[in-house]
Amino acid sequence: MLEMKKIEVGKELVIQRRVTEEDTSLKYGSGKIENLFATPRLVALMIEASSMLIDKALPEGFISVGKHVEVDHFKPTMLGGMVSVTVTVVEADESRIVLSMEAYDEIGKIGEGTHVRFVVNQEKLQEKASQREAEIHPL
Repeated sequence: MLEMKKIEVGKELVIQRRVTEEDTSLKYGSGKIENLFATPRLVALMIEASSMLIDKALPEGFISVGKHVEVDHFKPTMLGGMVSVTVTVVEADESRIVLSMEAYDEIGKIGEGTHVRFVVNQEKLQEKASQREAEIHPL
């Protein structure tokens, strides 16, 4: 059996993104406002940071996959603003990792949430997905 290195509680990662037109509510279909940072984009940025933090510590052939995400986006950020996301491991066992997520712009905190990810064997995940696909589209 492959020895899995435990992800350490307290480990964190910060990523930043300048808000472009591609990040706005209008582009994400979540509103008609063309100059504000979209909630779905905030969630995607938080998930991206979580995946980056965990996956770089995993052995070859293993990845993390999202199981649950809960985000509160409570302040607007304008087009051109800089968004910083910090993700921190708050719980971890061999396969389940819980992260705390916070987002800020130049003015202050704009959102927060939690995210649960599981460590899986990528090849086995693909096999399961292929089996499901075969159920939908049998030969």
